[in-house]
This record gives sequence, structure tokens and C-alpha cells, in this order.
Amino acid sequence: MASEEELFASVDALLNEEPRLPPPAERARLREAAGITQARLATALKTTTQSVKNWENGRSEPKSPRLDAYQRLLNGWAAKYPAPSAAATASVAASVAAASTEPAASRVETADAPQAPAVAAAAPARPAIRPAAASRRPAMKKAAQPAADPRFPHGPLAVLDGDGCAYGVDGIVLDCPATTVVELVEWTLHESGVGAPKLNRYGKDSDPLIVLTAAAAVKLGLPERLEGHEQRRSLRLPEDHPVVKQVVKAKWRLTQRGFGPWARIYRKAQSRERQCVQLAILSWDALDERSWPGVAEMEPADVARVLGVYAQRVITPRGSTAVSGLELMTALRPPTRAVQDPQTGNWVPGHRPGSLGTEPMDPAPPEATPEHPVVVDSGWSGGFLNEEAYQWVRPVDLLTDEECTLPFAVGLDLNTAFLAAAARLVVGLSAPDHFVGPKFNPKVPGSWLVDLSHVEVDPRLPSPFTPDGTRPTGPAWYQTHTVAYAQELGYNVQPIEAYLRRETGAYLDPWHDRLKAAYVDTLADLGVTSDLTDAEFLAAMERHKDTDPAMAAVLAAIKATVKGGIGKLRERPQGKKYKEGERWPALQRPTWRPDIRAAVISKARVNMHRKLRNMATMTGLYPLAVLSACVVYPSPGASPLDFLPYAASGKPQPGGFRLGSTPGLAKLEGVQTMLWAVDLMEQGYNPARHIKGGDAVLDEGE
Repeated sequence: MASEEELFASVDALLNEEPRLPPPAERARLREAAGITQARLATALKTTTQSVKNWENGRSEPKSPRLDAYQRLLNGWAAKYPAPSAAATASVAASVAAASTEPAASRVETADAPQAPAVAAAAPARPAIRPAAASRRPAMKKAAQPAADPRFPHGPLAVLDGDGCAYGVDGIVLDCPATTVVELVEWTLHESGVGAPKLNRYGKDSDPLIVLTAAAAVKLGLPERLEGHEQRRSLRLPEDHPVVKQVVKAKWRLTQRGFGPWARIYRKAQSRERQCVQLAILSWDALDERSWPGVAEMEPADVARVLGVYAQRVITPRGSTAVSGLELMTALRPPTRAVQDPQTGNWVPGHRPGSLGTEPMDPAPPEATPEHPVVVDSGWSGGFLNEEAYQWVRPVDLLTDEECTLPFAVGLDLNTAFLAAAARLVVGLSAPDHFVGPKFNPKVPGSWLVDLSHVEVDPRLPSPFTPDGTRPTGPAWYQTHTVAYAQELGYNVQPIEAYLRRETGAYLDPWHDRLKAAYVDTLADLGVTSDLTDAEFLAAMERHKDTDPAMAAVLAAIKATVKGGIGKLRERPQGKKYKEGERWPALQRPTWRPDIRAAVISKARVNMHRKLRNMATMTGLYPLAVLSACVVYPSPGASPLDFLPYAASGKPQPGGFRLGSTPGLAKLEGVQTMLWAVDLMEQGYNPARHIKGGDAVLDEGE
């Protein structure tokens, strides 16, 4: 029998527990009964409107002292606006009891009889939340939304806050007991149910991602911020830091990137089971503001929503969007598959056709960068590919008087033009072979040394052969699509030499398809759909970023994944310790393929020039400037509807720029209007600097 002292201790423990709030639906009912908005309540409690929303939909709970103030307010409202009477509750109970006497065949199965008042019972189901008791079992999802993969019932990732709440997708909140990084890794792998299945039957499951808030990082013994003279993304914890020592002592490993904003902690696979956890630390700038606008400042549940949608539609993040873009290529085109050894009969990894394989491949000298060992060791001086995006402004003396009198310049930004260029793009899969005096074949990917200076192009248009739009002055190296376009224009081409690849394939096709679907679906979530009229489309694009900041951030991340992934194919050396001629880490990847990057950009630039020609033919309009995938036209009005070509039926003319949400079609980025005057150009005005191009730079990753 328990002693009096033990009983008193138990009672004191109950008294010291945090106050229990009414169910989320009841909190919302009480606030609405009092006629108070969520914004006004947030102001009174010195918090954000989003936090109040989270409290009322069950995604999070307030912490003391705000918890005590919130409970006091709810108790006051409950006294003034009581729930439906006990008589009504009894009536409901009687109805349930009466229904239970009906024949089984006439009844519909229901959940257990409600314990809360009838109004609360009628409220919509809420996502599962962290248990109020001290149980360490993860909270489960609603039965109406079964997990796609039973191995990962809680989705691809979780955002861990300092109070031990781990916020997952679909409003899940798990209870994480970890107080050290090692405990967090063990919990993630064995208890959390976090992870994602592979994207290809020959690929690997995505490792679980745990995102740490600043409070969670401090709780686990990590510094709240990384400080140093280098860029924060390059900073790492020193090897003698206590957390790094704990990880090593527990026989876990860190990748060569060390313990930085994106830290991977792993052990060697055992029995084909991967043991790896990806960490991302928000306060260490893991989520770059350019790629994930506003996400680092969101509440943990909203961060989980943004990253969860991205993970489900694209891939579980493993670093910057550039890294994720590159990882997606490999996940969709795994380098190996199981093949049977004819001698032993055992199944071993073998090369998978259509992939880039497992070993890095040196480019041809003109495809490399000047500091590449292929160039430095061979003393190559024969020139390089210069397949880059447009940066061109029409000379002032080629402006007509009529153009100078038009009051507006409107910038059209192509929706993910470089993603559209990746569709059905045939690239080389094998090593380059050198040919002298070859006959040009537009179906063979590679690099060609050819003189295109004789190709005549309207001077009011940029040259399709150079990024700055100037006419070539002699032989130069070009990618296959650029040379093929010269043939399309009706000119004969005679290559001097070439580096070509015998094995080819549409390597980027699945990458394009997945990112296109993600982009279109996310735009649809923001109200921009393919069934809109052009006027409706422009209006939807004008307000889409304000419709849902979380989904707008997903859209920005998808666009950054496209640009960064393509740029990462030619990642340059980074860091002060690098010396010219040395091999840098990126060269060890099979996906270091500058020739594929050149093919994408070449096709995108040729596509742009083809549209510019068609627009000139249909409308007589010529661009004022082109920056990457954004083109500026003089216009009598502030809308592209004032100058885009339409048929008598009202439909857009084929071949030119069109408005729409499909990748590769034109859109108006914001309201891209600029007052135009020729005297500004004479003073050095460069309209390209004022173009808000969504794909302005194909950077080379991080």
C-alpha cells in the first residue's frame, strides 16, 4: 500500500503539471463566440497570427508564460460562452443509444461516442499533435490518410523545435526525447518513422531529414550560429568540438563536408540497410533566402509544410537547391542495377544503360574550364565552348522613332525556359572522341569547331551564336544545337574538328518530367492554372506570391532547383586552398558534365532566338534587350496583351511568345513595366539591369 508521502508526491506532481487547454476546435469556438479575430488575439498575447492558427488547428501548443495567459483567457470565455447544455448532450447520447438498437444491417459504423459537446464533435478532424503525457511514442496520422509506404508512416522529414516537438508533414507532431545529436540520430532511424521511398526501382530510399530550429540546436549542444570570416555555408564545426567528438565516439561518421549547415551522419550499410540521417540547421543558414524566401523565419510547422511539399514533389533536400537538383538526376537515373555474374551466379552491381555510371569522366578540352587538369596538363590553347545565356541590349542607333515614342517597355520572363530545354534533349553518355574535318550531324551531341561568321542575322536581333548577341568573327566551338540552328537558317556549315560521343540518350527526361509536374502543380495551388484566359493569367501571376507564402516558397525552390542543378553540372573550384591544375572535389562526381550544361543552355538560347524571329515576322516588333530567359519589348501599354500577336479568333499565334503556366511559355514577372526614353540609353541606361528575370543566372551551385 502506498505511503502518505508517496501519495502527496503524486498529487504535487499533478498540481505542477502544465495547464491543460481545451481541444483545438473548442479554442476556435470560444474565440469566435467572443467576436475576436486571430490577429487581435495574436496582438494581445504578443505572438503571430500564424501561431494562433497553429494553436487552433492542433499543430502546436503555446509555452509558458503565454500558455498561462491563454488558458486564463479561454477559461474566461468558457464562463461567458458555455458549450451547448447538458440536455443537448444527453439528447445526442440518447439518439446514439437509440441508433444502437436498430438492426445491424441498417446501421453505419461510426467512431466511439463523443466525449466532448456536440458542436466540438461536429468540427472537422484535426492533425495529430504531440501527446500531452510523457509518452515518447510518435503521434499517428489520421486514419483517413494512410501512408504511401508503411516503412515511413510519418513522411520524409521533421522539423525539431527546442521543446522536443518534431513537426512533420500533414500536421503530424512527434515527441522526440533526444538531448544529444547521437540520440537524435538513433531516434530518427529506429523510432521516428521518417524517410521516403526511392524514386526509381534501382535507386535508394531517401535518407530521413531532420531540420533543427535555433532552440533545438542549442538544446543538442550546438552553437546557435556559426561565425567566421568565410561565407556561412562554408563554415564547419571544428573537429575538436564536443558534438563532433560525441558523434565519432559513438562510431558514427561525417561526410567530407563535416558538421556544417547540412550535416550527414552515417554508418556503413549493413545487410543492405542504409544508416544515414541528414541534418539541416536553420540558424546556420541552411535554407538560403534566395531559394527559400521567408522559410527560415516561419514557424516550425510551416517549415515542415514547405519542405514536405518540396520533398513529395521533387526530392527530400540534401543540401542547397543546387545539390538537390543534382541529386534528383541521380535518383531518377541510378548508375547501377543488379546483374548476375555468369561465373559465380551471384547478383552484383552492374552498369545501368541510360545513366552516367559510377566513375567520373573527363570532358574534352574545349568543354572544360581553364583551370581543369585536362587543359592545364595538355597546354590546350584551342579555345572553349561559350554556351551561356543571353545578355544583350540593342544598340541605340537601331531604335526607330516610333519605338522611342512608345511609353512602356514590358519584360516577358519565360517560365523555366531551361527546364523546357531539357525535355527530349539527347546528350552524350560516353567519353568524347576527337574527329578532324567531320561532316556535321545534328543528331550527334558534342562540340564542333566551325566558322559561323558568315551567317546573316537581322541586326535588330541578337546573334543566336554568342551570349552577348554580337556576330562571330571567326571559327569557334559550339554545341550541336547551336550549329544545327545555323543549318535551320539555311546556311552551310563545315566543321573543322569536333569532339563527339558515340553513346547517347535523353538523360534528363525523367528529371524534366518530375520538375515540370512539381512546378505546374505548385502554380495550381497558387491559383495559376492552365484553363485561365490570358487576362486572368496575368492577374493570377500578379497576386500568386501573396496567395500562400508557403507554396510561393516551394515554387521559388523548384525554380532554384532547375537553375542550380544545371549550373552544378559545371561546378568550379571553391575555397582559398585551391591551386590551378589540381583536381577539386566536384570532379569526382559522374555528374560533373559541362557538356550537358552547355547542351541545355544552347537549346534554350536557340529556342529564344526562334521566338524572337517569329515575333518579328508576325508583328514587326523587335526586342530592346534580352537577359537570360527574359525579353523586353517596347509597348503602347503596360501589359503584354498590348503587343502579343493574336489571331482573329482571339487565340495566340503559334511560334511566338504566349501567356500560360506551362514551362516554356511566357509570363509577366510581376508587372514588368519600365518607362522608356532614348536619352536614358544615350546616358548609359542598360535595360537588362532592370529585367527581373526568374532564370537570370545559371550559377554553378554551392
